[in-house]
Amino acid sequence: MDTRWLDEREERAWRGYRRMRRLLDLELARELMQDAGLSEPDYDVLSDLSETPDQRLRLSELADRMLWSRSRLSHHLSRMQHRGLVTREECAADGRGSIVTLTPAGRRALEAAAPGHVAAVRRHLVDLLTPEEIEALGALTHRVVGRLARRPGREG
Repeated sequence: MDTRWLDEREERAWRGYRRMRRLLDLELARELMQDAGLSEPDYDVLSDLSETPDQRLRLSELADRMLWSRSRLSHHLSRMQHRGLVTREECAADGRGSIVTLTPAGRRALEAAAPGHVAAVRRHLVDLLTPEEIEALGALTHRVVGRLARRPGREG
């Protein structure tokens, strides 16, 4: 198999994307922790739960959304549960697995964190782009996510 190496333009774009992603993730995580006392995974769990009609999900579904193993998520949820942000209970329907529920304290933590987090996303990314670049970024990310989410064991 012949390797299709990146040309100079492609390599510049790829390296720029990787550097941007690392720096952006680092800065957003730092600000979220500093301003709201939440880690990025905390925020992801809380926001994923808040977007469901009953503010609860099976642990396995939440793990799939976060692209984490059930074990890793379970350990993280234990820490969040200790802080009163979520609760866990056995799944009554089948006795297997557990249901994770957003608590009122978790809802308040998310509502307190969201304005600052959105401001940081704007400051470090959205407001730096033109409307056309926002459209292009949306199209690009959805295309890549759509392709990767179709792989077995993945959910978009």
